[in-house]
Amino acid sequence: MPHHVKPMLARLVDKPFDRVGWLFEVKWDGYRAIAEREKGRVKLYSRNDKPFTETYAPVAEVLKSIEHDFVLDGEIIALKAGRADFHSLQNYRQENVPLAYMVFDLLYLDGVDLRSQPLIERKKLLAELIPESDILKYSEHVEESGKKLFNTIRKEGIEGIVAKSADSPYRDGARGDEWLKVKSVQEQEAIIVGFTAPRGSRKIFGALVLAAHIKGELRYIGHSGGGFTEKEIKDIHAKLLKIVTKTSPLNEKVPVNSPITWVKPKYVCEIKFTEWTPDGHMRHPIYVGMRIDKKPSEVVREVPETVPKATKAPTKKSKKKIKDAPELTHLDKVYWPEEGYTKGDLLEYYERIASIILPYLKDRPQNLNRYPNGIAGKNFFQKNNTADLPDFVETKKIWSDSNNAELNYIVCNNKETLLYLANLGCIEINPWNSRVGSLEKPDYLILDLDPHGRPWKDLIHVAREVRKVLDLACEEHFPKTSGKSGLHIVVPLGARYSYDKAREFSELIMTIVHRKLPDITSLERNPKKREGKLYLDYLQNRFGQTLASAYSVRPYPGATVSTPLEWSEVKDTLDPSKFTIKTIFKRLEKKGDLWEPTQAKGVDLSDAIRCLTEHV
Repeated sequence: MPHHVKPMLARLVDKPFDRVGWLFEVKWDGYRAIAEREKGRVKLYSRNDKPFTETYAPVAEVLKSIEHDFVLDGEIIALKAGRADFHSLQNYRQENVPLAYMVFDLLYLDGVDLRSQPLIERKKLLAELIPESDILKYSEHVEESGKKLFNTIRKEGIEGIVAKSADSPYRDGARGDEWLKVKSVQEQEAIIVGFTAPRGSRKIFGALVLAAHIKGELRYIGHSGGGFTEKEIKDIHAKLLKIVTKTSPLNEKVPVNSPITWVKPKYVCEIKFTEWTPDGHMRHPIYVGMRIDKKPSEVVREVPETVPKATKAPTKKSKKKIKDAPELTHLDKVYWPEEGYTKGDLLEYYERIASIILPYLKDRPQNLNRYPNGIAGKNFFQKNNTADLPDFVETKKIWSDSNNAELNYIVCNNKETLLYLANLGCIEINPWNSRVGSLEKPDYLILDLDPHGRPWKDLIHVAREVRKVLDLACEEHFPKTSGKSGLHIVVPLGARYSYDKAREFSELIMTIVHRKLPDITSLERNPKKREGKLYLDYLQNRFGQTLASAYSVRPYPGATVSTPLEWSEVKDTLDPSKFTIKTIFKRLEKKGDLWEPTQAKGVDLSDAIRCLTEHV
């Protein structure tokens, strides 16, 4: 059962659309909330793992009555005059307004992790699970007709709609092109960075000074003096007085007509406004309420993007976007001398591939392998990150026995961090096999086939033998090129087993393969003792061990990419050198993301071992 789930997110687009194979839901104006029920106990929490169980006790009580174990995703709303009212949600007890939990996804049910299943199938199960209740509501959807739903909700003053690919899996914390949102009113989350002195009849403070992250920098986006109740003015002022600071957190002059008291950027609020001005400020901003479910580091100025075409392959981005990004440096530095590829080419690749690769990096600590002068220069490894990092970069402190200290690992959870790593010279992206929250339990095991100078046909022969053994043991296994000269074969585990269990099973598979092919394979870790044989490496399955991610560039000639394969492609004519930063996108357009099934719940190792003992 998954715990501490980070909700899948939607990308903001500029207009509604109709599309076959898509579902369209109402975008509810409340707090996103994950609900877990396990052995009769219920936990409710926000997208940032803030506890909601006691805060919204009426919802938790209803969830307890459902006699199943589950994980749900939905939105907690307050109903005022029969409609969702975010302002009332702040003080629903005092205002005596009813709550509702609008549930739109089912991630787990009675021992089965459903996140790899298509959304449409998850929603069918969800509709059967949710009982009739005044508080618990199944969030309905329409198929294909997004424009009609949008026009209807806009007339009713509802916030917007969410469009979802019907066959999309649930990607924890990811924001890609499978879930999109369209707003009918202009809204923006904003960080409170100060307040102005009161003027006229206003008491306590005049307006809140607001900011958001733009290209990694905290920037002024407007100030709001409207929308508050008298009680809210007092409550907000009391909070802000505790975090007053002498200096502005902004590196720019703020255009307001009253003295400002600056505060630390700690609190987030919701703002409605009419439009963005040419200089990037909100026009007529009105305070709606505090966002207790959002961190300041998450708040960016949301600018709608063009609706992506009906394809899973990423669309080509403009090089101008990379060149104009002020935080990216030395873009003309040559990283691949033979081909003439530059650092800018590397950054453009990761910009374009971001929506595809990020689900495989999400919540995973990164071991940095930095090539500041390209593949011909010296590289160095970095685990501990002690420098000041941008607000959008998340980290995780992990104890290291070898260092006898906690190391601060970067966790690549968004495109900005991916580009930040590439800008540091990280040509390849090396994530852990396990995620924050379940660090001791890998999501997959890796069988690494290193040819060690053997002919390519030997590697293919061994890979096929590995497949035969896995076919006897496992439900699923997936190959990819290493991006150099080897192959990686991944078996999903779904974070169900320890690293020791994963390594033991990997060793068992490799031992069987070695016994079948003793003349060309070796289990010896020491290259000098392998006698020129192909290395069957099962030791990649250790706590803290990393390997280049699928779709990672490799620091080798040609700017090759570690590329997922279909098993039918694993043959003597396969040429991994053809998968590069310049060719991978045509392949994605043709085949889609072949690595997506690795996110599945995983095999049952007990069953796998039992099958092996029966057949080997």
